Amino acid sequence: MQLKQNLNKKLIALAAILSTSMAATAAPSNQEIMDMMLELKQEIKQLKNENASLKGEVEGVYVATDEAIKAQAKQATKTTIGGYGELHYNTLEDQKGNSDSDKIDFHRYVLFINHEYNDSLRFVSELELEHSIAGEGKAGEIELEQAYVEYDLNDDTSISAGLMLIPVGILNETHEPNTFYGVERNPVEKNIIPSTWWEGGAKISHNLSEGVNVQLMAHSGLAATSTFKPRDGRQKVGSAKSEHFAYTGAVKYTKIPGLTLGGAFNYQTDFANGGGQAADAALLTEVHAIYKKDKFGLRALYAAWDIDGPGADALGRDKQFGYYIEPSYQLTESIGFFGRFNKYDNSDGNSTATEVKQTDIGVNWWIDPQVVFKADIQMQSTGSGISTEMNGLNVGMGYAF
Repeated sequence: MQLKQNLNKKLIALAAILSTSMAATAAPSNQEIMDMMLELKQEIKQLKNENASLKGEVEGVYVATDEAIKAQAKQATKTTIGGYGELHYNTLEDQKGNSDSDKIDFHRYVLFINHEYNDSLRFVSELELEHSIAGEGKAGEIELEQAYVEYDLNDDTSISAGLMLIPVGILNETHEPNTFYGVERNPVEKNIIPSTWWEGGAKISHNLSEGVNVQLMAHSGLAATSTFKPRDGRQKVGSAKSEHFAYTGAVKYTKIPGLTLGGAFNYQTDFANGGGQAADAALLTEVHAIYKKDKFGLRALYAAWDIDGPGADALGRDKQFGYYIEPSYQLTESIGFFGRFNKYDNSDGNSTATEVKQTDIGVNWWIDPQVVFKADIQMQSTGSGISTEMNGLNVGMGYAF
């Protein structure tokens, strides 16, 4: 900067000398003028070098700042937050008794917090508050549904360990409200599968070929209660009994565009997990299909339990099964209609008629791909061994992000 100021002064002086030389009585010689110009030329050269050096420093600062911003942005995107929630209104009339139900319930509020350590290693978690309020004597509870680490061994194989959703059925792993029809989750995957079902353990996932994936998981199991209903046996990995591990295998086929075929089994040597109940081994098998072609959609699933031991035999719950078929039609990008026929029986080994048949007909309105309003009519027909038969209307909204 000082050099530049000196140069400016000399340029001004030179200009003044030249402009007055004609009038001056003692003008400078040509040599004096030449010496001054050479000196100015040298200082101009030094100034150019100074500017070049300063430019390099500024560019260095710019590059360093840009790299710092990029690194910070990359670090910030490694941790992501998401979630979903759903509000339900049910007005159902019991056709067999006095168990009518009129209620409004913020059924689920869920947060996902995930972190990517690098391209091969990530952490996944899901925390849920059910029924809006939790605590002693309250309707809801806080649940940790997922908390696991996943590591990619290569492009086709990954291993996971922690608390995970069991890879069985359609809804158990994918149940955000904008991804399925109907206000309530279908009763087959609630009472037979039983969704939502998670356990602690380890899993390996491998792509056999393009569009063919297999998963094998060793994990904590169900602990049957005196009802021997699978849903009642979920321990949710809270100080869970684990005398006997359970094992799940699943396969998924997606080679044909628009078609997903899948199936799974779950096996444990002691359905009560050391808790008595005169229980022995239990095996769950399920198969399902999802098809989407233009505006037409179809979902179908079949699941069945085979439970050994005198405890389940005495209640007729050694055999339990369920299935549903659900065609749908998307009238526009935002409005779709569906119908679903469900049938399930938690006491199929009983001589008394204990099956539940349920038909649902309704509509979904997606005001955004991740925000949906729903309504459906529910109609049940139950066997003589079932004391309730609930018919009525379900209305709800749901979101995901």
